[in-house]
Amino acid sequence: MPMIDKSKILILATDGFEQSELFKPRESLLDLGAEVTLASIKTDPIQGMEHDTEKAATITPDLVLADVDAADYDALLIPGGTTNPDKMRLESEALRIVRDFFAADKTVAAICHGPWLLAEADVIDGRTLTSWPSVRTDLKNAGATVVDEQVHIDGRLITSRKPDDIPAFTEALIKSIERD
Repeated sequence: MPMIDKSKILILATDGFEQSELFKPRESLLDLGAEVTLASIKTDPIQGMEHDTEKAATITPDLVLADVDAADYDALLIPGGTTNPDKMRLESEALRIVRDFFAADKTVAAICHGPWLLAEADVIDGRTLTSWPSVRTDLKNAGATVVDEQVHIDGRLITSRKPDDIPAFTEALIKSIERD
């Protein structure tokens, strides 16, 4: 069994996150002993969605974006859902956090629409990644090479396409954290 029990993982999410893309990896990380922190625009509960059409569970963030110091964490997880990354990419603090993780060469894992935030943060030029199909043109326009794979690993950047990819996505995230 992988041991990541001293690892600190940050999740960035707000209203409209894809339920399974936040809760499933989070549960796996917690089960392995990682400390998982959720940062958002506000500390009020945020609304999860199932396939962007049905409201799902809510979750209460641990802190607001302005209180995040990337130096305190080993990895960053960005779930999708169309609304979540679209709102987050308008937040200067979210962009700062993403840039800080890349500058420190820490693991960053984004799934589905999550890579929108990476494109907005201007950190994917020259990288190869995957995403939900409708996001791929934005990624190409940001200078990335886009592939259609269940999970793609480019150095410390891990990306996946959709909820069906969560097991492979989570496994790749855990392996990257273990290498640290």
